[in-house]
Amino acid sequence: MTWTIVALYRFVAIPDLAALRAHLFEFAESRGIFGTLLLASEGINGTVAGPDAAIGELVDELDRTLNVRKGEVKFSTARERPFARLKVRIRPEIITMRAPEADPTRQVGTYVEPKDWNALLADPDVLVIDTRNRYETRVGTFENAVDPEIDSFTEFKDFVKERLDPARQPKVAMFCTGGIRCEKASSFMLAHGFEEVFHLKGGILQYLEDVPAEDSRWSGECYVFDGRTAVGHDLKQTAEWGRCFGCGSPVTVEEQSDSAFEPGVSCPHCIDRLTPERASALRMRQTQMSRAGTQKSVEDPLP
Repeated sequence: MTWTIVALYRFVAIPDLAALRAHLFEFAESRGIFGTLLLASEGINGTVAGPDAAIGELVDELDRTLNVRKGEVKFSTARERPFARLKVRIRPEIITMRAPEADPTRQVGTYVEPKDWNALLADPDVLVIDTRNRYETRVGTFENAVDPEIDSFTEFKDFVKERLDPARQPKVAMFCTGGIRCEKASSFMLAHGFEEVFHLKGGILQYLEDVPAEDSRWSGECYVFDGRTAVGHDLKQTAEWGRCFGCGSPVTVEEQSDSAFEPGVSCPHCIDRLTPERASALRMRQTQMSRAGTQKSVEDPLP
């Protein structure tokens, strides 16, 4: 069976989160859909997988209730079931930044279509920033992009405050996997005095789908938050990378041969901080996943 995956988000006011959560969980569960949907008063964000018809019905329902197609909706496929179970959760934010001034419903940067992105990359007056975490940038990024070297998106605001200056870098362009982090990041930077802030519409995934490989300025693959680990142009799954399901870090073929790599438990990137209790819990989870015949994604697989 081929699984259809949809990664989506939209910033939109949601007044009754509990009622919507109950409705969406029942709707998705009854159709054999797995993955995670996050709900907050500011909107919806998630990545789920299921049979093609079921995913179509879910997107139609989300469009009916939240006009989700006015946000970002991205489809792809996987050969195996990417997620172990269905989760619909209520959170304070659909993408955590902990910066109240970052309000995409009030202001965001200028969207740049993938077909126009290369021209922006070539502009010497534009500082191009990768807003993703360091384990994602290890897999691939745009040529000459600045890597903030952050471990979580909440650290991005510190990177801006400590290393950037709107007087010296008034023109900034940002990108992320599917676009959602750039919505918050661009709103944050505008609130802090940056004059011209651009971001890649639809994120890296849209760029890899729309821009031919021969014209691409992308180097490597794109880390994705599901069982595929990484995709390349045309969003085709790549076999070049695996994932440590203990910490979520991508691992190379060579790293998978390292003594520190234990499927579902550890890798060279996390072995030093793995406690016996954590290792035992992960081994038990890996056994359960193997019995269920599913790949295990990282927690809260989001665009």
